[in-house]
Amino acid sequence: MNETQTEKAVFVGIIRPQDDERKVKEYLDELEFLAETAGATGDRKFVQRVDRPDNATYIRSGKLEEIASYCEENSITYVIFDDELTGMQQRNIEKVIKCSAVIDRTSLILEIFAQRAKSSYAKMQVELARYNYMLPRLAGMWTHLERQRGGRGTRGGMGETQIEVDRRIVKERITKLKEDLKKVDRQMATQRSNRGSMVRLALVGYTNVGKSTLMNVLAKSDVFAENKLFATLDTTVRKVVIENVPFLLSDTVGFIRKLPTQLVEAFKSTLDEVREADILAHVVDISAPDFEDQMKTVEQTLLDIGASNKPVYVIFNKIDAYKCEPYDEFSLQPPSKENRTLEELKNSWIASEKSPCIFISATNKIGIEKLRNDIYKMVAEIHAGRYPFNNFLW
Repeated sequence: MNETQTEKAVFVGIIRPQDDERKVKEYLDELEFLAETAGATGDRKFVQRVDRPDNATYIRSGKLEEIASYCEENSITYVIFDDELTGMQQRNIEKVIKCSAVIDRTSLILEIFAQRAKSSYAKMQVELARYNYMLPRLAGMWTHLERQRGGRGTRGGMGETQIEVDRRIVKERITKLKEDLKKVDRQMATQRSNRGSMVRLALVGYTNVGKSTLMNVLAKSDVFAENKLFATLDTTVRKVVIENVPFLLSDTVGFIRKLPTQLVEAFKSTLDEVREADILAHVVDISAPDFEDQMKTVEQTLLDIGASNKPVYVIFNKIDAYKCEPYDEFSLQPPSKENRTLEELKNSWIASEKSPCIFISATNKIGIEKLRNDIYKMVAEIHAGRYPFNNFLW
């Protein structure tokens, strides 16, 4: 996708019998935001109720023809599916839908990561993820499998099929990238070990919840922050001092629903900053209607990467953007979570005896002083345990 040239995209999802229709629509809204981040403009969403995805085309033929007609009539550039497509499904869909590209959620996220990668390390990680995604799909992507490539040294003179050549090239590139990344990983591990036993606090959370903005406020730095998904790919580490107590603050890549396993694998070294942190500050966008689902996604991802045993401090950000729908007392429906005022939400969360938390606005600097004091207490306690003879500092 080209960020300088706006192109239209439509989005496709399915509702299975066990699916929550509201969540499926939220996923498609997020998919549209992903497309906008990549440089496309959302045009329309298509949803079909099915018992299970079609093995050949993911959706049924009638809906496929409907989407194809709409794309032709409205000059649609991209058709984006919310779930991962097999290579064969993608090829079959492309036979019916004539547009520039038929892609899935994973491919879209990989495209965004490719656009956002700035350092050579991040670029290698994204390239590795892309090749891992591509490898099992080569058979479905190629339509000329019967082509032979002859030459000396091949068995029986039969040569290699084009797919075998491509598969071998991709595997060789994956091996080379893994070797190069291991070298950089060793250098980064050495850098982390050279930091000594300073207390480490890592900002984690769903993508676009304001981690980089908060990093700038706490560390008085200039980390890139933007209202787009995955604005930050490279982990940024800053030394912060609060009342003579120093610690390292890191801003990490954001998580997302259905985060491609290829990216988790490729970015596992970047996530070492999370695994090795002493405290995790889980930043949450409280203005997001589905913030609780986003929190569960982050918690599951932390579990997947082996970082779920850390002390967690929850930072509810963007209280300035929080909205609630006034409850109609004459309604026959019971109050929903959308009817809760900010104060009601604060009280209910604090009373639930979950992780310690705070409600702030990083952009408007609301609650920042209390946040600093809370962080100071947590860091100072760990610091005192590591440096028992330096307690006079506080």
